Amino acid sequence: MTHTRTLRVDRIACTGRGLCAELLPELVDLDEWGYPVLLRTTVPARLRGHARRAVAACPVLALRTDRG
Repeated sequence: MTHTRTLRVDRIACTGRGLCAELLPELVDLDEWGYPVLLRTTVPARLRGHARRAVAACPVLALRTDRG
């Protein structure tokens, strides 16, 4: 059985470096100050690997995926 993954951003921990949007532009955009805006919170199966890389690359651990 495949579980749904949900993308989340800890807005307090985020420092607005924008790496998540570079690595996962299909799901993350940046606002006018460089902070992430989630375009969609459900991570499609085809993007799960990209989402894992973006989560691992976040320098302040503000991006995560949760099992839904």
